[in-house]
Amino acid sequence: MRVGLLTGGGDVPGLNAAIRAVVKRGEGEHGHTIVGFRNGWRGLVDGDVMPLTRQHIRNVLPTGGTLLGTARYHPHADDGGLDAVLATLEQERIEALICVGGDGTLHAASKVAEAGVRIVAIPKTIDNDVWGTDRSIGFDTAVTIATEAVDRIHTTAESHNRVMIVEVMGRHAGWIAASAGIAGGAELVLAPEEPFDIDRVVKFLRHRHRAHASFSIIVVAEGAVPAEGTAMTYQTQLGPFGEIVAGAIGERLGAEIAERTGFDTRVTVLGHVQRGGTPTPADRILGSRFGVAAIDAVTDGASGVMTALRGDDIVMAPLAEIAGKVKQVPIRLLEVAGALA
Repeated sequence: MRVGLLTGGGDVPGLNAAIRAVVKRGEGEHGHTIVGFRNGWRGLVDGDVMPLTRQHIRNVLPTGGTLLGTARYHPHADDGGLDAVLATLEQERIEALICVGGDGTLHAASKVAEAGVRIVAIPKTIDNDVWGTDRSIGFDTAVTIATEAVDRIHTTAESHNRVMIVEVMGRHAGWIAASAGIAGGAELVLAPEEPFDIDRVVKFLRHRHRAHASFSIIVVAEGAVPAEGTAMTYQTQLGPFGEIVAGAIGERLGAEIAERTGFDTRVTVLGHVQRGGTPTPADRILGSRFGVAAIDAVTDGASGVMTALRGDDIVMAPLAEIAGKVKQVPIRLLEVAGALA
């Protein structure tokens, strides 16, 4: 069988582990030919292909990013995009397609599957907000990087008696903020799931600094917003492609706290540092498990499904039940972060 493979959306550490697993398992166990499409769905539309053999995936486990390249492009949203995808698949004699991506890529995968293409998807996103799976490739590395940043900021915050704000990624879900906040011992975690009241934030900081501490650390997700009807007004700042402008909420929050409390307040925006560099062992293992499961599912004739981690097991989840949904942080996890303030 000729099997196509692409990685779409933002890059994450662990993608190369998934690619490697598909190639090694596909060639060695099943005798398939694996064909890579460069730059996500854009490569399928443009017919930009490359062979994927064992020689292409040597020594890629510790390498971040994706050897296939990626792009934020969705063929179903572009005139003629789906037709171009189908034409390329026919020209390259692709019998099945494995798509690795986040919510946007998976939504596109569901549309292509509806057009009759056999598709198996693999979830990846540092935000960990793909519905139907406990973990997505890239999340563990991002949390590790964010936690290390919070650890390092502790010393300078305490030395200078400052309020330090660390802004992490998370547009619709605060998984990185909650996880790194708890692991790094932040005093406050602000996430999209629970809009905040600036008056309560200020009251907490004043009490803490007056009672027993001279510094505080706040971890805020980029998608966090103040609650309606509270003292702070803010509209999420978006870039030309609908992405959240990095640093916008962090800088605004820092200015509000400094003005209302008089405390020396500084902001650190982690940005794309969270999605770069060497993947953790957990992401290499998860990517490998997802890759093997995906190519096995393709071989068994599965279609319109996504690999998903449920507990310790890898299962297949229907794409139709996943597309367009966001897995948000449960309030009980945010309550743990609050309980440890």
